[in-house]
Parts: sequence; C-alpha cells; structure tokens
Amino acid sequence: MGRPSRASRAAITQRRADAIDLRLAGVDWLTIGRKLAADPSINSDGVAYPQGYGVEKYRTKQEPPSDKRLIELASKDVTKALLERSTRLDQSTDAMRQLMAERLERLFFPMYRQAIRTGDFQAVDRAVRIIERASHLLGLNRPVRTELSGPDGGAVQVQATTDLAELERLIGLAGRVPDEDAA
Repeated sequence: MGRPSRASRAAITQRRADAIDLRLAGVDWLTIGRKLAADPSINSDGVAYPQGYGVEKYRTKQEPPSDKRLIELASKDVTKALLERSTRLDQSTDAMRQLMAERLERLFFPMYRQAIRTGDFQAVDRAVRIIERASHLLGLNRPVRTELSGPDGGAVQVQATTDLAELERLIGLAGRVPDEDAA
C-alpha cells in the first residue's frame, strides 16, 4: 500500500473539511459517517462519496463499515483535521513571531548605536522600548504576580452560603450599577 495520490489526498482533505462543517452544524457522528461513506447503499445521499469511509471495501465489493466503525472514522477525521489546522496555525504564528523579532532587531541596532555614541536620551528610551517589546514577543518576561486584597489591604473575606434567597440577593448586588448620586 503506497502513498495516496495527490487527487486522493485532496479528496481526503475535502472529506475532513466536510466532516468538520457537519460537526460544527451540530450533526451527530453516525449521520456524518453515513453522509461521507463511499458505499451508496449506506450513504445518506445515496451516492459514492469520493475517498469516503470504507472506500477500499466498496471497491472490492465487501460489506460496508458498521455504524460503530462509521462513527469512529468520522470522529477520527474531525480530530485529525482540527489537529492539522492547529499545526498550520502554530507554524504560521511562529513564522510571524520570527519576522517581528527580526524587524525589532533591525530597529534596535541604530537606536542602540546612537544611544551609546551620543548619550541621546530619546535613543536610549527607544532602545529600551524595543527591548521590552522583543522580550514580550519572545516570552522572556516573567509572569507578574497579582494579589487581591480586602478593605485596608487585609485578606479577602469569602463567605459560602447554601441559602438560595441569600445567593440570589448577592447575585443581584453584584449586577447592580451603583447610583452616582449616592456617592
């Protein structure tokens, strides 16, 4: 069994895109499996879907895939297609990040040189801002620790309740806009 032809790969890619579209539309796995089946006897449209599920069995006149197998194939297709899309997105994001880093590097050098040679404070400021932006872009900054505090800097008081009326009252208070005249 060799590598699928370009046309075959294109048909599989189309099948996966169709599977995603159907799933996004809320169609259940079995219906997707039947709609994208190669064998017209189980295909919900009554046609042979190109490179559909069970295509080899259909070509050799064997029994079509079971409902359970159609569900597995449809689910596997959607999972693979989403993974491929995610991988392509990650690759394009990485390429864009690299391009931006190179642009920042080009901008940095003249500002750095001017700051060092002349002591120009504006050039120093620009160089530092470029460094900050590059650090942020490349994820070099440490996470900032944020703490919440209660009144006067004390601990935040948490009160648990199982009283439904009290819970509704608190939800109502949380959603209420303060009256500006009362302040």
